[in-house]
Amino acid sequence: MKNILILADGTIAKHFIEWISRKRVAENSYFVLSYDKDNLPQNIGNNIEVYQADPTSYARVSSIMNQYTFSDIFIAIEDKQDAIYTLKNIRMCDEKIRIVFVNQWDDEEITKNEENITVLNKDEIIAAHLYDNLPNVPLVAQNVGMGKGDIMEIRIPYGSTYAYRHIGSILQRKWQISAIYRNEQLILPTNAIMIRPNDTLLVIGKPTVLDGVYKSINRRVGLFPEPFGKNLYLLLNMQKDHKKALIYLQEAIFLLDKLNDVELHIRIIYPNDFQLLDTIKQIPTKDKNFRVHILYDNEDVSSIVEYDIQEFDIGLVLSSLQTFKIKVFQKMFFALKKGVYIFGDTPLLHLKECAVLMDDNEERMEAISSTAFDVAESLELGLQLCDFDPDGDFESKKIIIEHYENLSQIFNTKINIQQKITNPIRELNKMNNLVHIVPFEDELKSNSWFYIISTKIKDLILSSSKHPKILVPFTPNEL
Repeated sequence: MKNILILADGTIAKHFIEWISRKRVAENSYFVLSYDKDNLPQNIGNNIEVYQADPTSYARVSSIMNQYTFSDIFIAIEDKQDAIYTLKNIRMCDEKIRIVFVNQWDDEEITKNEENITVLNKDEIIAAHLYDNLPNVPLVAQNVGMGKGDIMEIRIPYGSTYAYRHIGSILQRKWQISAIYRNEQLILPTNAIMIRPNDTLLVIGKPTVLDGVYKSINRRVGLFPEPFGKNLYLLLNMQKDHKKALIYLQEAIFLLDKLNDVELHIRIIYPNDFQLLDTIKQIPTKDKNFRVHILYDNEDVSSIVEYDIQEFDIGLVLSSLQTFKIKVFQKMFFALKKGVYIFGDTPLLHLKECAVLMDDNEERMEAISSTAFDVAESLELGLQLCDFDPDGDFESKKIIIEHYENLSQIFNTKINIQQKITNPIRELNKMNNLVHIVPFEDELKSNSWFYIISTKIKDLILSSSKHPKILVPFTPNEL
Protein backbone atom coordinates (compact mmCIF):
# COMPACT_ATOMS: atom_id res chain seq x y z
CA MET A 1 0.00 0.00 0.00
CA LYS A 2 1.39 3.41 -1.03
CA ASN A 3 0.33 6.75 0.42
CA ILE A 4 -0.04 9.63 -2.04
CA LEU A 5 -0.38 13.27 -0.94
CA ILE A 6 -2.26 15.61 -3.28
CA LEU A 7 -2.15 19.35 -2.73
CA ALA A 8 -5.14 20.47 -4.72
CA ASP A 9 -6.91 23.57 -5.91
CA GLY A 10 -8.64 24.38 -9.21
CA THR A 11 -10.31 22.55 -12.09
CA ILE A 12 -7.32 20.36 -13.02
CA ALA A 13 -7.11 19.08 -9.45
CA LYS A 14 -10.86 18.44 -9.42
CA HIS A 15 -10.73 16.36 -12.62
CA PHE A 16 -7.65 14.52 -11.35
CA ILE A 17 -9.44 13.44 -8.19
CA GLU A 18 -12.48 12.39 -10.25
CA TRP A 19 -10.18 10.11 -12.28
CA ILE A 20 -8.72 8.64 -9.11
CA SER A 21 -12.21 7.95 -7.77
CA ARG A 22 -13.33 6.21 -10.98
CA LYS A 23 -10.22 4.07 -11.45
CA ARG A 24 -10.03 2.95 -7.81
CA VAL A 25 -6.45 1.65 -7.62
CA ALA A 26 -6.72 -0.53 -4.51
CA GLU A 27 -2.97 -0.47 -3.82
CA ASN A 28 -2.94 3.31 -3.21
CA SER A 29 -4.30 5.53 -0.43
CA TYR A 30 -4.79 9.21 -1.26
CA PHE A 31 -4.66 12.20 1.08
CA VAL A 32 -6.00 15.44 -0.40
CA LEU A 33 -5.17 18.82 1.09
CA SER A 34 -7.39 21.59 -0.31
CA TYR A 35 -8.69 25.07 0.60
CA ASP A 36 -12.33 24.14 0.16
CA LYS A 37 -14.01 20.73 0.04
CA ASP A 38 -16.78 22.23 -2.07
CA ASN A 39 -14.34 22.68 -4.96
CA LEU A 40 -13.69 18.93 -5.04
CA PRO A 41 -15.87 16.24 -6.70
CA GLN A 42 -18.97 15.21 -4.78
CA ASN A 43 -18.42 11.47 -5.24
CA ILE A 44 -15.01 10.59 -3.80
CA GLY A 45 -13.59 7.10 -3.51
CA ASN A 46 -13.28 5.28 -0.20
CA ASN A 47 -9.48 5.29 -0.42
CA ILE A 48 -9.37 9.13 -0.58
CA GLU A 49 -9.18 11.17 2.63
CA VAL A 50 -9.79 14.94 2.31
CA TYR A 51 -8.38 17.63 4.61
CA GLN A 52 -9.78 21.15 4.36
CA ALA A 53 -6.68 23.26 4.99
CA ASP A 54 -4.33 25.76 3.39
CA PRO A 55 -1.79 23.79 1.27
CA THR A 56 0.62 26.76 1.46
CA SER A 57 0.80 26.42 5.25
CA TYR A 58 4.13 24.89 6.28
CA ALA A 59 2.70 23.91 9.68
CA ARG A 60 -0.21 22.01 8.10
CA VAL A 61 1.89 20.32 5.43
CA SER A 62 4.65 19.29 7.85
CA SER A 63 2.06 17.96 10.28
CA ILE A 64 0.50 15.55 7.78
CA MET A 65 3.92 14.54 6.37
CA ASN A 66 5.11 13.68 9.88
CA GLN A 67 1.96 11.68 10.49
CA TYR A 68 2.20 9.52 7.31
CA THR A 69 4.94 8.21 5.06
CA PHE A 70 4.30 9.28 1.46
CA SER A 71 5.87 7.80 -1.65
CA ASP A 72 4.77 10.61 -3.98
CA ILE A 73 3.39 14.13 -3.72
CA PHE A 74 1.28 15.82 -6.39
CA ILE A 75 0.95 19.61 -6.56
CA ALA A 76 -1.98 20.76 -8.72
CA ILE A 77 -2.73 24.31 -7.58
CA GLU A 78 -4.24 26.98 -9.80
CA ASP A 79 -2.58 30.07 -8.31
CA LYS A 80 1.08 30.42 -9.30
CA GLN A 81 2.39 31.92 -6.06
CA ASP A 82 0.50 29.38 -3.95
CA ALA A 83 2.01 26.58 -6.01
CA ILE A 84 5.52 27.98 -5.51
CA TYR A 85 5.07 28.31 -1.72
CA THR A 86 3.66 24.79 -1.54
CA LEU A 87 6.65 23.38 -3.44
CA LYS A 88 9.06 25.16 -1.07
CA ASN A 89 7.21 23.82 1.97
CA ILE A 90 7.44 20.25 0.67
CA ARG A 91 11.18 20.60 0.10
CA MET A 92 11.67 21.99 3.62
CA CYS A 93 10.02 18.82 4.93
CA ASP A 94 11.72 16.35 2.57
CA GLU A 95 14.42 17.20 0.02
CA LYS A 96 14.32 13.87 -1.83
CA ILE A 97 10.66 12.86 -2.04
CA ARG A 98 9.32 12.53 -5.60
CA ILE A 99 7.05 15.39 -6.65
CA VAL A 100 4.74 15.68 -9.65
CA PHE A 101 4.19 19.39 -10.33
CA VAL A 102 1.55 20.82 -12.68
CA ASN A 103 2.98 23.92 -14.36
CA GLN A 104 0.03 25.92 -15.66
CA TRP A 105 1.94 29.12 -16.42
CA ASP A 106 4.67 28.07 -18.90
CA ASP A 107 7.32 29.23 -16.41
CA GLU A 108 10.35 26.93 -16.39
CA GLU A 109 12.12 28.96 -13.70
CA ILE A 110 9.80 27.60 -10.99
CA THR A 111 11.35 24.13 -11.08
CA LYS A 112 14.71 24.96 -12.71
CA ASN A 113 16.96 23.71 -9.89
CA GLU A 114 14.65 21.00 -8.58
CA GLU A 115 15.57 17.31 -8.41
CA ASN A 116 13.25 14.31 -8.12
CA ILE A 117 10.46 16.23 -9.81
CA THR A 118 8.25 15.53 -12.81
CA VAL A 119 6.87 18.69 -14.40
CA LEU A 120 3.66 18.53 -16.42
CA ASN A 121 3.15 21.54 -18.67
CA LYS A 122 -0.58 22.00 -19.28
CA ASP A 123 -0.26 23.81 -22.61
CA GLU A 124 2.23 21.30 -24.00
CA ILE A 125 -0.02 18.38 -23.05
CA ILE A 126 -3.06 19.90 -24.72
CA ALA A 127 -1.06 20.86 -27.81
CA ALA A 128 0.36 17.33 -28.03
CA HIS A 129 -3.12 15.79 -27.93
CA LEU A 130 -4.32 18.19 -30.62
CA TYR A 131 -1.31 17.26 -32.74
CA ASP A 132 -2.00 13.52 -32.27
CA ASN A 133 -5.43 14.01 -33.84
CA LEU A 134 -4.03 15.44 -37.07
CA PRO A 135 -4.08 13.10 -40.10
CA ASN A 136 -0.77 11.49 -41.13
CA VAL A 137 0.65 11.88 -37.63
CA PRO A 138 1.84 8.79 -35.71
CA LEU A 139 0.37 8.17 -32.27
CA VAL A 140 3.26 8.25 -29.80
CA ALA A 141 3.05 6.85 -26.28
CA GLN A 142 3.10 9.71 -23.77
CA ASN A 143 2.97 7.94 -20.43
CA VAL A 144 5.22 4.92 -20.98
CA GLY A 145 8.80 4.57 -22.18
CA MET A 146 10.63 7.85 -22.70
CA GLY A 147 7.53 9.56 -24.09
CA LYS A 148 9.67 10.81 -27.00
CA GLY A 149 8.46 8.59 -29.81
CA ASP A 150 10.20 5.38 -28.75
CA ILE A 151 6.81 3.61 -28.57
CA MET A 152 4.42 4.20 -31.44
CA GLU A 153 1.13 2.93 -32.86
CA ILE A 154 0.96 2.72 -36.65
CA ARG A 155 -2.12 1.71 -38.63
CA ILE A 156 -1.53 -0.19 -41.88
CA PRO A 157 -3.38 1.59 -44.70
CA TYR A 158 -4.58 -0.10 -47.87
CA GLY A 159 -1.84 0.16 -50.45
CA SER A 160 0.98 0.11 -47.89
CA THR A 161 4.10 -1.81 -48.89
CA TYR A 162 3.83 -3.53 -45.49
CA ALA A 163 0.37 -4.96 -46.16
CA TYR A 164 0.26 -8.71 -46.82
CA ARG A 165 3.82 -9.15 -45.56
CA HIS A 166 4.88 -11.77 -43.07
CA ILE A 167 6.62 -10.19 -40.09
CA GLY A 168 9.62 -12.43 -40.69
CA SER A 169 10.11 -10.89 -44.15
CA ILE A 170 10.43 -7.33 -42.82
CA LEU A 171 13.80 -5.93 -41.88
CA GLN A 172 13.56 -4.71 -38.28
CA ARG A 173 16.84 -2.96 -37.54
CA LYS A 174 16.92 -0.78 -34.41
CA TRP A 175 13.14 -1.22 -34.14
CA GLN A 176 10.70 -4.06 -33.51
CA ILE A 177 7.03 -4.95 -33.97
CA SER A 178 5.89 -5.78 -30.43
CA ALA A 179 2.17 -6.36 -30.95
CA ILE A 180 -0.54 -6.34 -33.60
CA TYR A 181 -4.14 -5.23 -33.00
CA ARG A 182 -6.72 -6.63 -35.42
CA ASN A 183 -10.49 -6.38 -35.01
CA GLU A 184 -10.03 -5.36 -31.36
CA GLN A 185 -7.94 -8.46 -30.71
CA LEU A 186 -4.32 -8.57 -29.56
CA ILE A 187 -1.99 -10.73 -31.66
CA LEU A 188 1.50 -11.52 -30.38
CA PRO A 189 3.81 -11.34 -33.41
CA THR A 190 5.77 -14.25 -34.81
CA ASN A 191 7.72 -14.43 -38.06
CA ALA A 192 4.84 -16.30 -39.71
CA ILE A 193 2.10 -13.76 -38.86
CA MET A 194 0.93 -11.81 -41.91
CA ILE A 195 0.24 -8.08 -41.60
CA ARG A 196 -3.06 -7.03 -43.14
CA PRO A 197 -4.62 -3.67 -44.04
CA ASN A 198 -6.25 -1.90 -41.06
CA ASP A 199 -4.01 -3.73 -38.60
CA THR A 200 -2.45 -1.50 -35.95
CA LEU A 201 1.18 -2.20 -35.14
CA LEU A 202 2.68 -1.38 -31.76
CA VAL A 203 6.35 -0.72 -32.49
CA ILE A 204 9.32 0.18 -30.30
CA GLY A 205 12.74 1.54 -31.21
CA LYS A 206 14.78 4.67 -31.59
CA PRO A 207 12.48 7.67 -32.19
CA THR A 208 14.31 8.74 -35.35
CA VAL A 209 14.11 5.20 -36.72
CA LEU A 210 10.39 4.89 -35.92
CA ASP A 211 9.72 8.17 -37.68
CA GLY A 212 11.19 6.65 -40.84
CA VAL A 213 9.25 3.41 -40.35
CA TYR A 214 6.02 5.38 -40.01
CA LYS A 215 6.66 7.24 -43.26
CA SER A 216 7.58 4.03 -45.06
CA ILE A 217 4.44 2.20 -43.88
CA ASN A 218 2.18 5.04 -44.95
CA ARG A 219 3.62 5.36 -48.44
CA ARG A 220 2.06 3.39 -51.26
CA VAL A 221 3.81 1.21 -53.84
CA GLY A 222 6.82 2.53 -55.71
CA LEU A 223 9.34 2.07 -52.89
CA PHE A 224 10.77 -1.29 -53.94
CA PRO A 225 12.96 -2.86 -52.48
CA GLU A 226 11.47 -1.70 -49.18
CA PRO A 227 10.47 -3.06 -46.70
CA PHE A 228 13.29 -5.61 -47.06
CA GLY A 229 15.79 -2.76 -46.95
CA LYS A 230 16.61 0.37 -48.92
CA ASN A 231 19.53 -0.29 -51.28
CA LEU A 232 20.78 -2.69 -53.97
CA TYR A 233 23.69 -5.15 -53.69
CA LEU A 234 25.30 -6.74 -56.74
CA LEU A 235 27.31 -9.81 -55.78
CA LEU A 236 29.83 -10.63 -58.50
CA ASN A 237 31.53 -13.97 -57.97
CA MET A 238 34.35 -13.99 -60.51
CA GLN A 239 34.69 -17.77 -60.27
CA LYS A 240 31.11 -18.11 -61.57
CA ASP A 241 30.27 -14.78 -63.20
CA HIS A 242 33.48 -13.87 -65.03
CA LYS A 243 32.03 -14.02 -68.56
CA LYS A 244 28.88 -12.05 -67.77
CA ALA A 245 30.17 -9.69 -65.08
CA LEU A 246 29.90 -6.57 -67.24
CA ILE A 247 26.42 -7.56 -68.43
CA TYR A 248 25.25 -8.04 -64.83
CA LEU A 249 26.79 -4.69 -63.89
CA GLN A 250 24.96 -3.00 -66.77
CA GLU A 251 21.66 -4.51 -65.61
CA ALA A 252 22.30 -3.43 -62.02
CA ILE A 253 22.94 0.16 -63.12
CA PHE A 254 19.77 0.06 -65.23
CA LEU A 255 17.83 -1.03 -62.15
CA LEU A 256 19.47 1.71 -60.09
CA ASP A 257 18.23 4.29 -62.61
CA LYS A 258 14.69 2.91 -62.40
CA LEU A 259 14.39 3.10 -58.61
CA ASN A 260 14.09 6.20 -56.47
CA ASP A 261 16.66 7.34 -53.91
CA VAL A 262 18.63 4.07 -53.63
CA GLU A 263 22.31 3.17 -53.66
CA LEU A 264 24.03 0.33 -55.51
CA HIS A 265 26.85 -1.48 -53.72
CA ILE A 266 28.92 -3.84 -55.87
CA ARG A 267 30.85 -6.54 -54.02
CA ILE A 268 33.40 -8.46 -56.10
CA ILE A 269 34.61 -11.75 -54.63
CA TYR A 270 37.28 -14.17 -55.86
CA PRO A 271 38.83 -11.62 -58.28
CA ASN A 272 40.85 -13.42 -60.99
CA ASP A 273 41.03 -10.92 -63.86
CA PHE A 274 42.66 -7.59 -63.00
CA GLN A 275 42.03 -6.19 -66.46
CA LEU A 276 38.31 -6.76 -65.91
CA LEU A 277 38.55 -5.14 -62.48
CA ASP A 278 40.18 -2.08 -64.04
CA THR A 279 37.36 -1.90 -66.58
CA ILE A 280 34.77 -1.99 -63.80
CA LYS A 281 36.64 0.65 -61.80
CA GLN A 282 36.75 2.97 -64.83
CA ILE A 283 32.97 2.97 -65.38
CA PRO A 284 31.82 6.60 -65.13
CA THR A 285 30.16 7.20 -61.79
CA LYS A 286 28.88 10.71 -62.48
CA ASP A 287 25.21 10.93 -61.43
CA LYS A 288 25.41 7.26 -60.44
CA ASN A 289 24.99 6.47 -56.78
CA PHE A 290 27.07 3.30 -56.56
CA ARG A 291 30.29 2.04 -55.01
CA VAL A 292 32.57 -0.88 -55.85
CA HIS A 293 34.00 -3.06 -53.07
CA ILE A 294 36.62 -5.69 -53.95
CA LEU A 295 37.51 -8.54 -51.60
CA TYR A 296 41.03 -9.79 -52.27
CA ASP A 297 41.19 -12.01 -49.17
CA ASN A 298 38.98 -15.04 -49.82
CA GLU A 299 39.14 -16.65 -46.39
CA ASP A 300 35.96 -15.17 -44.89
CA VAL A 301 33.76 -14.33 -47.87
CA SER A 302 30.38 -15.14 -46.33
CA SER A 303 31.02 -13.00 -43.24
CA ILE A 304 32.03 -10.03 -45.41
CA VAL A 305 28.92 -10.37 -47.57
CA GLU A 306 26.70 -10.62 -44.52
CA TYR A 307 28.36 -7.54 -43.02
CA ASP A 308 27.83 -5.61 -46.26
CA ILE A 309 24.13 -6.44 -46.38
CA GLN A 310 23.58 -5.28 -42.82
CA GLU A 311 25.86 -2.22 -43.00
CA PHE A 312 24.54 -0.85 -46.31
CA ASP A 313 20.84 -1.45 -45.54
CA ILE A 314 20.41 -3.77 -48.50
CA GLY A 315 16.88 -4.67 -49.59
CA LEU A 316 17.57 -6.49 -52.85
CA VAL A 317 20.55 -8.73 -53.65
CA LEU A 318 21.39 -9.21 -57.34
CA SER A 319 23.06 -12.52 -58.09
CA SER A 320 23.68 -14.97 -60.90
CA LEU A 321 21.90 -18.30 -60.67
CA GLN A 322 25.21 -20.14 -60.22
CA THR A 323 26.27 -17.94 -57.31
CA PHE A 324 22.87 -18.16 -55.67
CA LYS A 325 23.02 -21.96 -55.79
CA ILE A 326 25.94 -21.84 -53.35
CA LYS A 327 24.18 -22.95 -50.18
CA VAL A 328 25.94 -20.56 -47.80
CA PHE A 329 24.67 -17.56 -49.77
CA GLN A 330 21.19 -18.95 -50.28
CA LYS A 331 20.76 -19.66 -46.57
CA MET A 332 22.24 -16.27 -45.61
CA PHE A 333 19.89 -14.28 -47.87
CA PHE A 334 16.91 -16.20 -46.52
CA ALA A 335 17.96 -15.77 -42.89
CA LEU A 336 18.42 -12.02 -43.42
CA LYS A 337 14.98 -11.81 -45.11
CA LYS A 338 16.27 -10.11 -48.23
CA GLY A 339 14.71 -10.03 -51.66
CA VAL A 340 16.89 -11.60 -54.35
CA TYR A 341 17.02 -10.82 -58.07
CA ILE A 342 18.46 -13.77 -60.00
CA PHE A 343 19.72 -12.83 -63.46
CA GLY A 344 18.25 -14.74 -66.40
CA ASP A 345 18.94 -15.16 -70.08
CA THR A 346 16.73 -12.14 -70.79
CA PRO A 347 18.46 -8.87 -69.78
CA LEU A 348 16.59 -6.69 -67.35
CA LEU A 349 16.28 -3.80 -69.79
CA HIS A 350 14.35 -6.03 -72.23
CA LEU A 351 11.68 -7.06 -69.74
CA LYS A 352 8.03 -6.25 -70.52
CA GLU A 353 6.07 -8.11 -67.86
CA CYS A 354 6.07 -9.35 -64.26
CA ALA A 355 4.54 -12.79 -63.93
CA VAL A 356 3.15 -14.55 -60.87
CA LEU A 357 2.34 -18.23 -61.34
CA MET A 358 -0.47 -19.25 -59.06
CA ASP A 359 -0.63 -22.25 -56.81
CA ASP A 360 -3.40 -23.24 -54.42
CA ASN A 361 -1.60 -21.90 -51.31
CA GLU A 362 -3.49 -18.71 -50.50
CA GLU A 363 -1.00 -17.62 -47.84
CA ARG A 364 1.96 -17.89 -50.21
CA MET A 365 0.19 -16.00 -52.99
CA GLU A 366 -0.81 -13.19 -50.64
CA ALA A 367 2.73 -12.94 -49.29
CA ILE A 368 4.21 -12.00 -52.67
CA SER A 369 1.29 -9.91 -53.95
CA SER A 370 2.40 -6.48 -52.70
CA THR A 371 5.90 -7.02 -54.07
CA ALA A 372 4.48 -8.01 -57.45
CA PHE A 373 2.53 -4.76 -57.71
CA ASP A 374 5.45 -2.74 -56.35
CA VAL A 375 7.91 -4.20 -58.88
CA ALA A 376 5.47 -3.61 -61.74
CA GLU A 377 5.02 0.01 -60.62
CA SER A 378 8.71 0.70 -60.02
CA LEU A 379 10.01 -0.89 -63.24
CA GLU A 380 7.04 0.21 -65.38
CA LEU A 381 6.17 -3.35 -66.34
CA GLY A 382 2.87 -5.10 -67.00
CA LEU A 383 1.64 -7.60 -64.43
CA GLN A 384 0.29 -11.06 -65.22
CA LEU A 385 -1.35 -13.47 -62.81
CA CYS A 386 -1.08 -16.89 -64.45
CA ASP A 387 -3.46 -19.62 -63.35
CA PHE A 388 -2.07 -22.56 -65.31
CA ASP A 389 -3.59 -25.81 -64.04
CA PRO A 390 -3.33 -29.24 -65.75
CA ASP A 391 -6.64 -30.26 -64.17
CA GLY A 392 -8.49 -27.02 -64.85
CA ASP A 393 -9.23 -26.52 -61.15
CA PHE A 394 -9.77 -22.77 -61.34
CA GLU A 395 -12.48 -22.61 -58.68
CA SER A 396 -10.05 -23.42 -55.83
CA LYS A 397 -8.07 -20.27 -56.62
CA LYS A 398 -11.04 -17.92 -56.76
CA ILE A 399 -10.15 -16.22 -53.44
CA ILE A 400 -6.57 -15.60 -54.58
CA ILE A 401 -7.76 -14.00 -57.81
CA GLU A 402 -10.16 -11.75 -55.88
CA HIS A 403 -7.27 -10.71 -53.64
CA TYR A 404 -5.14 -9.64 -56.63
CA GLU A 405 -8.10 -7.88 -58.26
CA ASN A 406 -8.69 -5.90 -55.06
CA LEU A 407 -5.02 -4.88 -54.93
CA SER A 408 -5.22 -3.90 -58.58
CA GLN A 409 -7.93 -1.37 -57.72
CA ILE A 410 -6.12 -0.13 -54.60
CA PHE A 411 -2.81 0.35 -56.45
CA ASN A 412 -4.51 1.57 -59.62
CA THR A 413 -2.40 -0.93 -61.56
CA LYS A 414 -3.84 -3.09 -64.30
CA ILE A 415 -3.41 -6.85 -63.96
CA ASN A 416 -3.83 -9.43 -66.70
CA ILE A 417 -5.29 -12.71 -65.39
CA GLN A 418 -4.72 -15.77 -67.54
CA GLN A 419 -6.37 -19.16 -66.96
CA LYS A 420 -5.30 -22.16 -69.02
CA ILE A 421 -5.55 -25.93 -68.71
CA THR A 422 -1.85 -26.66 -69.16
CA ASN A 423 1.38 -27.59 -67.41
CA PRO A 424 2.47 -24.35 -65.69
CA ILE A 425 6.20 -24.91 -66.11
CA ARG A 426 6.02 -25.72 -69.80
CA GLU A 427 3.66 -22.78 -70.39
CA LEU A 428 6.01 -20.42 -68.56
CA ASN A 429 8.92 -21.59 -70.72
CA LYS A 430 6.96 -20.53 -73.82
CA MET A 431 6.64 -16.96 -72.51
CA ASN A 432 9.23 -14.28 -73.18
CA ASN A 433 10.54 -10.99 -71.77
CA LEU A 434 9.26 -11.41 -68.24
CA VAL A 435 10.55 -11.49 -64.69
CA HIS A 436 9.12 -14.30 -62.60
CA ILE A 437 8.12 -13.31 -59.04
CA VAL A 438 8.21 -16.25 -56.65
CA PRO A 439 8.20 -16.93 -52.89
CA PHE A 440 11.65 -17.28 -51.32
CA GLU A 441 11.34 -20.29 -49.01
CA ASP A 442 13.88 -21.99 -46.80
CA GLU A 443 14.75 -24.93 -49.03
CA LEU A 444 14.99 -24.49 -52.80
CA LYS A 445 16.04 -27.52 -54.82
CA SER A 446 18.51 -27.17 -57.69
CA ASN A 447 19.88 -29.30 -60.54
CA SER A 448 16.67 -31.28 -60.84
CA TRP A 449 16.02 -32.69 -64.34
CA PHE A 450 12.57 -33.60 -63.01
CA TYR A 451 11.37 -30.02 -63.49
CA ILE A 452 10.71 -30.78 -67.19
CA ILE A 453 7.67 -32.90 -66.32
CA SER A 454 6.89 -31.33 -62.93
CA THR A 455 3.92 -29.05 -62.30
CA LYS A 456 5.39 -27.48 -59.15
CA ILE A 457 6.74 -23.95 -59.48
CA LYS A 458 9.40 -24.60 -56.80
CA ASP A 459 11.05 -27.16 -59.10
CA LEU A 460 11.62 -24.45 -61.72
CA ILE A 461 13.24 -21.72 -59.64
CA LEU A 462 16.82 -23.03 -59.60
CA SER A 463 16.53 -25.35 -62.59
CA SER A 464 15.93 -22.89 -65.41
CA SER A 465 17.81 -19.70 -66.30
CA LYS A 466 15.51 -18.48 -69.08
CA HIS A 467 13.62 -15.92 -67.02
CA PRO A 468 15.11 -13.64 -64.37
CA LYS A 469 13.45 -14.08 -61.00
CA ILE A 470 12.66 -11.98 -57.96
CA LEU A 471 12.52 -14.07 -54.80
CA VAL A 472 10.29 -12.62 -52.08
CA PRO A 473 11.03 -13.77 -48.49
CA PHE A 474 8.27 -16.05 -47.23
CA THR A 475 7.87 -17.98 -43.98
CA PRO A 476 4.89 -20.37 -43.86
CA ASN A 477 2.48 -19.96 -40.97
CA GLU A 478 3.09 -22.94 -38.71
CA LEU A 479 0.45 -22.03 -36.13
